[in-house]
Amino acid sequence: MRALVFTGPGAVEMRDVPEPEPGPGEVLVHVVTSGICGSELHGVKTPGFRVPPLVMGHEFAGRTEDGRPVIVNPILSCGRCDLCALGLRNVCRQRRIVGVHTPGAFAERVAVPADALIPLPEGLGWTAAGIAEPAANAVHAWALAGAPAGAQVGVIGAGAIGLACLQVARSGGAGRIEIADRSEDRRAIASRLGADAAVPELTGEYDVVFDAVGAAATHEQSLARLRPGGIAVWLGLADSAAGFDAADLVRGEKRVLGSFAYRDADFAAAVDMVGGWDLSWVDTFPLAEGAEIFTTLMNGHTTPVKALLTP
Repeated sequence: MRALVFTGPGAVEMRDVPEPEPGPGEVLVHVVTSGICGSELHGVKTPGFRVPPLVMGHEFAGRTEDGRPVIVNPILSCGRCDLCALGLRNVCRQRRIVGVHTPGAFAERVAVPADALIPLPEGLGWTAAGIAEPAANAVHAWALAGAPAGAQVGVIGAGAIGLACLQVARSGGAGRIEIADRSEDRRAIASRLGADAAVPELTGEYDVVFDAVGAAATHEQSLARLRPGGIAVWLGLADSAAGFDAADLVRGEKRVLGSFAYRDADFAAAVDMVGGWDLSWVDTFPLAEGAEIFTTLMNGHTTPVKALLTP
């Protein structure tokens, strides 16, 4: 079958790869849509725990061999440890992720555990299905923040995760929402999706700030723009450097929460939610064009904001 393969630092290629062979408890999913994630762009440009050759792709939906339409939760936890018992599968110490530790969905077919499948609700389109996974990240971050109704919210980054945070915050009862991004095009999209202000950099004071970039500079900005007692939720993974003023954190009694992926309930909530979103910022491309689209985004282009690949 054909697949987009991470072959080395800064390189992805379309290749013929062996057909996946489902193991015990696994099923074969025929991929209909698979999203390119910013973490994958960063992981190919600056390799770390993703080891080439690797078929990536963890945001996906498709059909089973018997034709059932499904969305896949790519987090594979052990299901036995203390954290899994608490419902914290996303931070299971032995977790693996489809497309990171096992072959993923930038391919025609992928083998996944049967218990990772979520039935596609009737009437939910494939574009919305392809956005469910990044949307679940935003749902989880919003739940962690515990923001009160009418909260003043700042979002750093108007990529897919930032735009999802914007839409979840709006539906969650936030008051004023401002979003920051260097791209004028992405700011325009954020405004169209309901941001009260879309600016190059946050300048106000907020109850909650979501950092969907994760660079040292955005870490610093997220805390600097918080009101005393406010909460910064970090979702982005661009840089491991902290970059913030620890004294300001203490004196302002500010809080920083790391938000990784999602819990099962967050994923279910995202699936229910995305069907009502404006997804005009999402573009679909043939898998055959995957290497070109991936490389373009990896080299800094800001459009498309979100690319879905379909075999």
